This record gives sequence, structure tokens and C-alpha cells, in this order.
Amino acid sequence: MSKVWVLQHTPPETLGTIQDALTAESVTAEYVRAFEGQPVPQRMGEATGLVVMGGPMGVYEQAQYPYLIDEIHLIEDALRADVPVIGVCLGSQLLASALGAEVVSSGQKEIGWHTVTLADAASTDPLLAVVSPSFTGFHWHGDIFDLPRDSVSLASSGMTAHQAFRYGDKAYGFLFHMEVTAEVIGGMVAAFADEMAEAGVTETEVTSGITERLPRLHEVGNTVFSRWADLISSTQD
Repeated sequence: MSKVWVLQHTPPETLGTIQDALTAESVTAEYVRAFEGQPVPQRMGEATGLVVMGGPMGVYEQAQYPYLIDEIHLIEDALRADVPVIGVCLGSQLLASALGAEVVSSGQKEIGWHTVTLADAASTDPLLAVVSPSFTGFHWHGDIFDLPRDSVSLASSGMTAHQAFRYGDKAYGFLFHMEVTAEVIGGMVAAFADEMAEAGVTETEVTSGITERLPRLHEVGNTVFSRWADLISSTQD
């Protein structure tokens, strides 16, 4: 059975619906919780994929969170091994940094439900080709990144130029969230109330989308994550 490493940075931000896609492909997920003191693997080893989740810290805060350096090294090893990689929110920023791009604070928080617009390149992308060109995504970030060299920009929002990118044919970064469940959103609201206050966003504005917008977002996410998980299986063939 295939295994992927999952780098988790905060308790609320789990795999969410990514887990369903992995289970469907008989792929085991092994969490690495460096924020609890668990060591980050130095090499991918026998793992056949890497998932890097979100978190409240910044890529540039490596002095405060030194395990981020180890995570970047593991991402680099995954890229060298040419195994599928997916980074979500902070994970996409770490992937961008591993590829040499600068990650900086945008000076504002993008939190809540905002439109994601796919780039023209998404129409031929293996994960996004069948996804609607525009949909409502869930956002929770304050940092942005330059498009890494040799990468393809796949999506944007009104506030952020690079919401998704692909490097090569197996590595993807998604700044917005497609993996969230009602439980994950509830956990983020409880854990990061200070960030909502900074952004001027209320709990009601965030949680109201669970009923109104989350089902459609799950449709998009299920398509994307299933196709990404299929990359793991095809890599092993």
C-alpha cells in the first residue's frame, strides 16, 4: 500500500476531504506534527507522495519555527524524487519557497468565501481541466508569493494574483482551501479568532458559507484531489 507524508502545522487543519481521495486510491496518510515536536523526515524514503497543510505561521518565521526549514528540505527531496506534491495555504507558500520564490506578507488578510478565477492554463491542466472557470473558494491567509520559476499560474482571486500553481506535472500549490469540512472550518474559527478580527470578518460571515457554499466547493475539491491521488497510483505503475 502506498503512503504519503502529511505535514500538519496546527490541530484544526487536517487533510479534510483530501483523506477521501487518498482512501479511494488505497493510499495511507501518515501525519507529521512538527508543532508537537515530531521530527520531520529527512528524506521521502518509501513514501510516494507529500501533502503540506496550512497553518498560522509564515515561511519567513523560520527562526521561531525552525522545523519549517526541515519541511522545505523534505519538499525539495520530494521534487527531486518526482513524486506527487500538494501544498495547501502555508503548504503552497512552502512549496513556492522551496522553488526559490519569495513569500511575503500581503499587508491584509483574505479570510472567508471569495471567488477563485482559473487561468487559461487551467483548461489543459490534469487536475483543473474539468473544473468550472470560476467558483467560490474558502480563504484564510495573509501571505502571498511570487510565481516560482518554471511554474504555471493556475488561478487568482480579486485580492491575490497567484492562488494556485503547478510545477512540473506532479507538484501543486493551492493558496485557497478546497479540503475544508464543516469541522475544519469550525476549528479554524475557534483557533484564529484574532485573525478574523484583524480582517474585519465575523464568525457568522465565515460559518454561513458552510451551508450555502461548502457543498459546491466539495464538488470542486473532490475532482481535484481525486485526480491528484491518481497521480500517486500512476507513478507506481
